[in-house]
Amino acid sequence: MKGDSIEERAVEIAQYIIDSKDTVRGAAKKFGVSKSTVHKDITDRLMKINRSLAIDVRKVLDENKAERHIRGGLATKLKYEKCRKANMN
Repeated sequence: MKGDSIEERAVEIAQYIIDSKDTVRGAAKKFGVSKSTVHKDITDRLMKINRSLAIDVRKVLDENKAERHIRGGLATKLKYEKCRKANMN
């Protein structure tokens, strides 16, 4: 990753998100950059580099955004289930 151009990074991150259906946060962690950098790469820079790839990655991000309340609810449910089990022991 080091030494790659910004454009190459943007394409690489976009392809990763499309293939893995990962979130901006997950991609940022995988590539060792901030969430802001990932967002800038895939929303601004990618549109100028590869418009069709930008559209494809936008679909994945929109899907993730639509589902985030579900993931948040599941995370909360698991948290409280752990607390209940810990209190029972």
